[in-house]
Amino acid sequence: MRVFKTTWFSRFAHKEEISDQKLADTVRDIEKGPNDADSGRGLVKKRVARAGRGKRGGYRTIIVYRAGDRAIFLYGFSKSAKVNLSALELEALQKVAQIYPGLTVPDIAKALKEGELEEVNYNGKEIPK
Repeated sequence: MRVFKTTWFSRFAHKEEISDQKLADTVRDIEKGPNDADSGRGLVKKRVARAGRGKRGGYRTIIVYRAGDRAIFLYGFSKSAKVNLSALELEALQKVAQIYPGLTVPDIAKALKEGELEEVNYNGKEIPK
């Protein structure tokens, strides 16, 4: 399983102090199931706890998830900033999410090199910088 975050999500996670370890733990939770919400078309909404607090007052993340293959963190928001995604936001994310499952290994390597994606340390392996 490879785990990635988009450039946008990486900035969000940095600002909100969401560590790669927390993201890796979130993917492990997804693998165990059941998930907070399957938003359709390979999108999963998963709660992430805020430091020192529980998941209820934390963040919501939107992840493109393909079991046994890859997870890509697309979007995140704090529960205090918004209750949920609007229908329009969900539709836009579903359209964007259709791109990621079809990426080949060379496509992913190019996206990593160009800074469109960042790889998250997962299963204890070191990610080359």
